[in-house]
Amino acid sequence: MTILFSATRYYTSESLSYAGESLLEAPYLLRPFRPDDLSSVVEINRVCLPENYSAYFFMEVFKSCPEAFIVAERENRVVGYIMCRLEFGFSDVRRFRMVRKGHIVSVAVLPEYRRQGIGRELVTSATKALELHGAEECFLEVRTANEEAVKLYKDMGFDTLRTVSHYYHDGADAFLMSIRLPYSPGPVGSP
Repeated sequence: MTILFSATRYYTSESLSYAGESLLEAPYLLRPFRPDDLSSVVEINRVCLPENYSAYFFMEVFKSCPEAFIVAERENRVVGYIMCRLEFGFSDVRRFRMVRKGHIVSVAVLPEYRRQGIGRELVTSATKALELHGAEECFLEVRTANEEAVKLYKDMGFDTLRTVSHYYHDGADAFLMSIRLPYSPGPVGSP
């Protein structure tokens, strides 16, 4: 089965607004990751997250589900990314059922480009790509101390299923959060 999916989406301050206020300072686009984006993605990961992955790991995740590895670009500069993979296992939201699940492995936006709707759009685009590949739900792990990210995921409809103690290399805890697919986002700012 061949699935054609184009994740290239252009956004302007007119296309993303809430209560008449623009969420974007400048236009940006979402597009599929390309191997020549690797150094930019590795650098964003290094700047934004304490968990740093090897270039090999990024490429392995890309090969597993290229449609759900998406970058955000502004003025020809990659400013954010999301990478996901497909897994098969017991459902997090449907008891005693085996399902195909999307796993958001990593998402990051450079600090100077945050609070502009980019992270939300990356997650939305990735969940749609995972759904096209038959995923019935999507999950992620997020640091319990990352209140901004936790709030974003809750606003998007993700449920906190449990706390995973000492999940991260530095001993920090993570929330395991999950959402059923298909995902249908509400207006920006609504749960």
